[in-house]
Amino acid sequence: MYEEYYGFTEKPFSLTPDPKYLFKSESHANAFELLQYAVRRREGFVVVTGDIGTGKTTLCRALLEQIDRNTFTALVLNPFLSEEDLLKLILQDFGVISREDLKRGRLTHVSKQELIETIYDFLLSLLPLRASAVLIIDEAQNLPMPVLEQIRILSNLETDKEKLLQIILVGQLNLQPLLKAPQMRQLDQRVSIRYQLRPLSRDEVAAYVSHRVNVAGASASVTFQPRALDMVHRRTKGIPRLVNLVCDRALLAAYSGRTNRVSPDIVFQAAESLELIDESPSRFGWFRRRASVYVAAAGASVSLAVAGGMALRSPSDAEGAGGAGQVEVAASVETAEAPRMDAVAPNTTGATPVATSGSASARYAVLTASFPMTDVLRKGSAAETRFEAVVGELRSLGYDVRSMDVNLHERGEWRRVLVGEFATLSDAKAEAHRVHQTPTFADAQVVSY
Repeated sequence: MYEEYYGFTEKPFSLTPDPKYLFKSESHANAFELLQYAVRRREGFVVVTGDIGTGKTTLCRALLEQIDRNTFTALVLNPFLSEEDLLKLILQDFGVISREDLKRGRLTHVSKQELIETIYDFLLSLLPLRASAVLIIDEAQNLPMPVLEQIRILSNLETDKEKLLQIILVGQLNLQPLLKAPQMRQLDQRVSIRYQLRPLSRDEVAAYVSHRVNVAGASASVTFQPRALDMVHRRTKGIPRLVNLVCDRALLAAYSGRTNRVSPDIVFQAAESLELIDESPSRFGWFRRRASVYVAAAGASVSLAVAGGMALRSPSDAEGAGGAGQVEVAASVETAEAPRMDAVAPNTTGATPVATSGSASARYAVLTASFPMTDVLRKGSAAETRFEAVVGELRSLGYDVRSMDVNLHERGEWRRVLVGEFATLSDAKAEAHRVHQTPTFADAQVVSY
């Protein structure tokens, strides 16, 4: 429709994972280079995660295009497979068996062990040829536990000197907590490289839009005004798939208006039609965040006098089961002294507990998650699994992780996950800004104690 009007050779903002449209933002370029390095060096297990729509599948296809002819590849796009179907698909992609073999049911009675042995024989046959093999599994967060265990077994295929099969797991953000579950410990320990794709920054969104317009062949025929690009970034949070949706809808509206300049109003209407809400903070929201007194590890109630007699509302569900960045703030129109914090049982994570409220001066940390003690202490519970996953993910990202068990009296006992211990508020805020770059902990808060 609008493609001919603007002179595009094809739709510039299609949702299909076409590798020629891969835009190498700082994050995507780093991921691409790491994957190439892992394949060349046969690093074994690699895990790449990212939020929905950040371009993971496009990255995979671009990697496949760059792999040399001496590397055999298998790409699994459907994770909802049985163990046997996964092994058959791998053999098919490697060219050991044909699609016709599968259609005619020639492998119906072949056992799982025979399939694994066939893969092993194929991988060994590559050694004299100085060839290698790579298995890429997309949407890996949906893999059933038995299939994940089968993948771990495949990772054991090796010689005395090197791995025979390079495995790359690509998935959404919840793939990391899944791998950190106790039953996945053996697999998780085999991961040599982890990387998380980040959304695009404001400048990267502008470059991304220009890149796709150029690739589609109409660089000079249509332009997005700077404020329009501001709105694209704000409404999409820098998620490439959402950028595609908004820009495609905006170009359609611009075509209807026979204009070659996409204005902020056009983008606004496009985002509204897609129900992409502007969640930028209001001035009052900014004031509330500035006025809040953050209470840390022991979770004491703190009163705050607010100018003009305006009181902050105390959240009724200040602590959430596993919720990141949950902090409790109680306020009244009169200032009151915070009661002493009562720590309960010592933490069990091996992390150093934070200081108590008896410290002579305030210290700061970044609160990332809170868990009810009754749940987290129950072996095998979802809270215990999530707690271990949060701690594991933070540590894998290189953060100084601390846990603290606290007593909130009428609200019960909680186990908290904190990052760092800082003498100044500015240092804590700087660390919080870093933590926010990981979408899993985007709601983490600075707390004092």
